[in-house]
Amino acid sequence: MVNLRRTLSIVCLLVFAEASTANPVEVADGVYSYQGPTTYISMFVVTDDGVMAIDPINSAHSEGLVAAIKSVTNQPIRYLVHTHNHWDHSGGGQLFKDEGATIIAHVDAYNWLKANPHPDITVPDESWGGSRKDIVLGGRTLELHHFGPSHGHGMTIPVVAGERVGYIADLVGPNRLPFFILPDFTVRELERTLEGILTLDTEKIVFTHNARPDPLQGGTSQDVIDTLQYLSDLRAALEAEIASGTPARLAPDAVSLPKYESWAMYDQWLALNAWKIWLEGHLGPF
Repeated sequence: MVNLRRTLSIVCLLVFAEASTANPVEVADGVYSYQGPTTYISMFVVTDDGVMAIDPINSAHSEGLVAAIKSVTNQPIRYLVHTHNHWDHSGGGQLFKDEGATIIAHVDAYNWLKANPHPDITVPDESWGGSRKDIVLGGRTLELHHFGPSHGHGMTIPVVAGERVGYIADLVGPNRLPFFILPDFTVRELERTLEGILTLDTEKIVFTHNARPDPLQGGTSQDVIDTLQYLSDLRAALEAEIASGTPARLAPDAVSLPKYESWAMYDQWLALNAWKIWLEGHLGPF
């Protein structure tokens, strides 16, 4: 099996690698993407009655995000929305509370965050359940969609109605392999969630992780389609490798997909992704 320690080191480098802090980019009318001191990207929506921000990441990122919001508007920050529970996305909330914002998360993420304290985590003020909640502010509607378990707890897909702009955390990264070896990442449910996302009314999507040269510009639903195709191709390649006579315990390391060699993290994550698919098929999903 691939060297797990080496891979985890690469993951940490990718997560915490410094990126040039950029000014916010307006991807649609009043909708901005922001990249802070790491490669992570957040989004915020300016309305006539305040601002709705999505994913605080951590305190260092949040400090820059709050400053970025104030650089484009004097409207108060009314809401901070968490996409899911993972600590690397849900830190830094206190800076938004200090601004008077209400922090909101899906109930599955809320319960997890409450049960798993972290020095940089502020438990959300409100939770919501089910498959959808709308936040209406200043004549704009931010739709919050939940398609069930796929990655972490309470994974939420926000969509700015009217502007047709969505936000996706972790599930898709343009020009980059997804990383789904995590124990709370369910591949079949990921595929179902991606199919659900394709039913949403989006023209542009901002991604937390984007390996394109202009990541703040976001992407489109084609990036979701490309990830679905990758998952299908990887499963087919793994099945073909086993069918050719390679023992199942060796097949994940033997799989290759030249079609995706240009995607970031291909060498580091392909075999891990294949192992995850094999393990779910052998043991069942998380």
